[in-house]
Amino acid sequence: MSEDVGGDDRRRHGRLSAWLQWLAPIAVGAVLLGAWEWLVRAYDIPKYMLPSPSDICEKFSAETHALGQAWWVTMQTMLLALAAAVVLGVAAAALFASSRLVSVSLFPYAIVLQVTPLVAVAPFIVLWIGWERLWLTQAVCAWIVAFFPILSNTVIGLDSADRGLRDLFQLYGATRWQRLRWLLAPSALPYFLAGLRISANLALVGAIVAEFVIGPQADRQGLATVILVSQLSQDAPMMFAALALVSLTGIVTYFGVHGLSYMLLRRWHETGRKE
Repeated sequence: MSEDVGGDDRRRHGRLSAWLQWLAPIAVGAVLLGAWEWLVRAYDIPKYMLPSPSDICEKFSAETHALGQAWWVTMQTMLLALAAAVVLGVAAAALFASSRLVSVSLFPYAIVLQVTPLVAVAPFIVLWIGWERLWLTQAVCAWIVAFFPILSNTVIGLDSADRGLRDLFQLYGATRWQRLRWLLAPSALPYFLAGLRISANLALVGAIVAEFVIGPQADRQGLATVILVSQLSQDAPMMFAALALVSLTGIVTYFGVHGLSYMLLRRWHETGRKE
């Protein structure tokens, strides 16, 4: 009987914690937006300096179609870059894990790719790829910043497999494919998902930065172009509406990957159970 009561208490506590995870940030956001609205109205701050949340919502409602088109352009660049980062990052990690010589020879160059300032190299990428394929330039720029977290986390995950289990697989004559499927991949999955959580929003940042570098010359204009044009025309509500859309996209992306991690890890890995 006491075990049933304890179980009910734990379930109620779990439901309360789940509700707090949603309600707490919403409450904080509501307070901040209310304070922002009051500040603008109380001090009569001009729109071109700081638009109020109501001004931003009004602009968003009036320009929903234009903002939606720009958002989809940015999302296409982000998703393409993230997909390339996942495929190439996992493939490179598997290659690095298969050979110590390959790892020590090539990993420093992956670090160079990560620390290279995107703003500095983006103009050269435009010249190398060509102005007629600006969409590919944007995707490459976004891929550069999204690639390394996938690679580094997956390499760590592949190397984290239990040494005793490695010896056991070797003792029973497991093939490389069997070792990869049944031992290395499950060990690397939590690390890969942690890297994916970072890379997803880095791909969004990379897409925005690439659009800023290319500017209005792009054949398809994304959210960064909307922000840039709004700055030049001093249309602050439009600029803040585009920034809000970028922020919401980042939040949804983060929690989307978080949910994917939970679904894949909850039945067998400790991090999934905690989440």
